[in-house]
Amino acid sequence: MYCYAVLLLNKKKNTMATIEKRTTDEGKVIHRVKIRLKGYPPQTASFQRLTDAKKWAQHTEAAIREGRHFKIAAAKKHTLAETIDRYCEEILSFKPNSTENQRHYLKWWRKEIGSYLLSDLTPALLIEHRGKLIGSENKFGRQIGPSTVNRYVTALGHVFTVAVNEWEWMEQNPVRKVSKYKEPRGRVRFLSDDEREKLLEACKESDNRFLYTVVVLALSTGARKMELLGLKWQDVDLTRKSIILHETKNDDRRVLPLQGYALSLILECSKIRKLHCPYIFPSDKKCQPIDIRTAWENALKKAEIEDFRFHDLEKKLADHKTTPLSQKLADAMATLVRLPESQQGRAKRKG
Repeated sequence: MYCYAVLLLNKKKNTMATIEKRTTDEGKVIHRVKIRLKGYPPQTASFQRLTDAKKWAQHTEAAIREGRHFKIAAAKKHTLAETIDRYCEEILSFKPNSTENQRHYLKWWRKEIGSYLLSDLTPALLIEHRGKLIGSENKFGRQIGPSTVNRYVTALGHVFTVAVNEWEWMEQNPVRKVSKYKEPRGRVRFLSDDEREKLLEACKESDNRFLYTVVVLALSTGARKMELLGLKWQDVDLTRKSIILHETKNDDRRVLPLQGYALSLILECSKIRKLHCPYIFPSDKKCQPIDIRTAWENALKKAEIEDFRFHDLEKKLADHKTTPLSQKLADAMATLVRLPESQQGRAKRKG
């Protein structure tokens, strides 16, 4: 084997590219390029043709100066699975509210295209796999619609945003070139008195010990599911009979009255609270908000209620936007008072 060197020197820019021609014992010619740029680590690559070696040297030097090269290099080293894992550990773990939905969405992407390098992720690839979601069934047998698919894509897009801006693993976010599905207008679904009684009874009989209390709170306060599950004992003022929501969907702090039956259920929870866990509704295994998704779906099936989502519970109060909050609570409490006497008693908890 023998070699010779070609020097591409640019004194004005204080750079030097060295191209070495090597011939192996088998007669194969290889041109090895090494770029040395002050303030940056050396970069190397090998090519069969000299013209390709010179092109790479010029393009790489320009990319380094523009701050693009090392992002491109990192994108060729890391897979989407690695990126999602780091995101879950460093970002989602420190989010104040429950992140079960985001984790669920990212788990799907990880399974579908987790083995791909970041450099190989294109808008076309994402759109191709997004198409598998629309119309498919989730584990509860419901079809996944446009709104939910958009949330899958949004969750992945934020992973890429962090990878671009904070970790410098990518040069650009491919989700920015993926248009969203047009979402249908908001739906309106209310429970009849009979449906409400059946649902509450099914929730009370659930294996999930907190489901019943969470549903009653949703009916009586109009709070969202994630707001309720993320509640901590420091957010509840039993003396003033109120709940303070510090982290909401709109980033506005809200105070909710806590009265009547809902208050009595919270008092029951305070008797069995975990001393070393701040959450009112903690998971059995970890100090984190409990996951009620499966228990909720099972309760709906047991109560034979169709086309109903948890967020529909809050609409009872949301419909009275022009009514004082105290009146909203009065309406909600009146609804609970109309329940059968057996359901107005103290909730029996399991396990």
